[in-house]
Amino acid sequence: MEQVLSVYQRPYDEQFPLVCIDESPKQLIEIKSYRSSDGTRMEDSDYIRHGVGEIYMVFEPLAGRRLVEVRDDHKAVTWVGIIADLLDGPYANSTKMTVVGDNLTAHKPSAFYTVFGAERARSYLDRLEFVYTPKHGSWLDMAEIELSILHRDCLNRHIATKEALVAEINAWQTKRNAKKAKANWQFTTKDARIKLHKLYPTV
Repeated sequence: MEQVLSVYQRPYDEQFPLVCIDESPKQLIEIKSYRSSDGTRMEDSDYIRHGVGEIYMVFEPLAGRRLVEVRDDHKAVTWVGIIADLLDGPYANSTKMTVVGDNLTAHKPSAFYTVFGAERARSYLDRLEFVYTPKHGSWLDMAEIELSILHRDCLNRHIATKEALVAEINAWQTKRNAKKAKANWQFTTKDARIKLHKLYPTV
């Protein structure tokens, strides 16, 4: 926990960006609807499942920037692809990128070697610093906050197709990035040692 909190105290540096990553599934559900005799739109209680879209939220809190991708799963290969795309794309000129994320088994640096050859995998890992939230501490990942805002703003309803889901998310992130909405993170290590003192061992 303190490692995550200390990372959040770093000043903004374009060459050493800090990004938070989290993912969340969204069920794709089509609701059957029809018009009654008086023209009122009615929804059937029956519905059709169209699978799941896995939403990956990449949030750079100090720059007020988020990059959201919709993929088909949350496997290690997919996670590696998301991070590699960041290093090859928007963060291609960065020296080293710090990634804050949860400690799932799919989120391991070794997964880069299952996707890429050893030389390329090493070149990616040399430009990465991984900082993991502790068990039961996913709330420390600021990408989780952005995901909750995304769900509140435009995903708190049924969406039938992956294409519609992508369109909704793209419109949301374009608008939110234009505002450069940053995270006002105020919980520090000092606060943790006071408010969460029961988590610390007694010396």
